[in-house]
Amino acid sequence: MGVSDTLANDNHVVLDCCGGLSNLDYSKVDMSLLGEVVRHVDVSDPRFCVAVLAVLFNPFFWNVVARWEHRTRGLSRLFRSPSLACYCLGVLIILLNVYRSHSMAVVMKAQPRWELLDRLEVFYAGAVLMAAGGLLVLTSFLSLGFTGTFLGDYFGILMDEPVTGFPFSLTENPMYWGSSATYLGLALM
Repeated sequence: MGVSDTLANDNHVVLDCCGGLSNLDYSKVDMSLLGEVVRHVDVSDPRFCVAVLAVLFNPFFWNVVARWEHRTRGLSRLFRSPSLACYCLGVLIILLNVYRSHSMAVVMKAQPRWELLDRLEVFYAGAVLMAAGGLLVLTSFLSLGFTGTFLGDYFGILMDEPVTGFPFSLTENPMYWGSSATYLGLALM
């Protein structure tokens, strides 16, 4: 039975690899690597909890605020200007990200270090990831400008045309990839 056969039945695709996920025997999965990683993360450290909350809170906050602004124009009315409101939200997002980055750096220093990662090659790989990630974030910001980067479209501030040059010619979401690479690089260093 192929994909075309399953699509014929009410356009519902049935995963038939390995007979479905319910046929997997999880008791035979080697969890030693995951156990080794978990051994090096102290989730009871309050700094760890603060960092996790900062990572979760920031995008939740700015998406809720931006969607609220798009629906109500509340910030634009409060600041009497969509541009000023967008700049103020952008500055607040930057401050929240500085706090998130600081809390992540603090917790990474406090966590036990995995001996496997305590090598010069890993340090250099982290440095390369941070440089590449920083390049993606910086060039994204330069391509989009302040209001393009910080949710200007929710304030009615639109770009004249889509940005298609570097880094958007490389990936659709260079800010996300760049930030992820930067944080992974920092963790490796």
